[in-house]
Amino acid sequence: MRLLLMSDTHLPKRAKELPAPLLAELPRADVVIHAGDWVDTATLDLLESRSRRLVAVYGNNDGPGLRARLPEVAYAEIGGLRFGVVHETGAAQGRETRCAARFPDLDVLVFGHSHIPWDTTAPGGLRLLNPGSPTDRRRQPHCTYLTAEAADGGLTEVELHRLPPR
Repeated sequence: MRLLLMSDTHLPKRAKELPAPLLAELPRADVVIHAGDWVDTATLDLLESRSRRLVAVYGNNDGPGLRARLPEVAYAEIGGLRFGVVHETGAAQGRETRCAARFPDLDVLVFGHSHIPWDTTAPGGLRLLNPGSPTDRRRQPHCTYLTAEAADGGLTEVELHRLPPR
């Protein structure tokens, strides 16, 4: 199963629309994961209409309309793996230990908030992934998103995609 992971789209505050390379990935993805901070409901509507399957949560910048439609934490079985999605995980220091304790039954946790791409594995095997942001790079050199393959209980071909400057 091909996965497309994104977070912190912040539309229309940080960009007017999702970048074309990211939109081009939608038809290729079996599952789209969004780890919160949408800001507008139009982006949620767009991803719901163009995704085969959407797993998503709200973030700290998301108002009542998004919070009414999305959970704070989402869970899904994808390709034999137990996924969780959450927006915030706290400070980088101690993240692996903290998340492994909070989500002991997961194989993969996708998170956002920092806009900093992240790919680590906690003691015990929990994989932590942050796709960064496709629209707001903050102090990062590039806007980013992730793709991956999930099958037979394994996660492979995890790739960070750097978007060209706008």
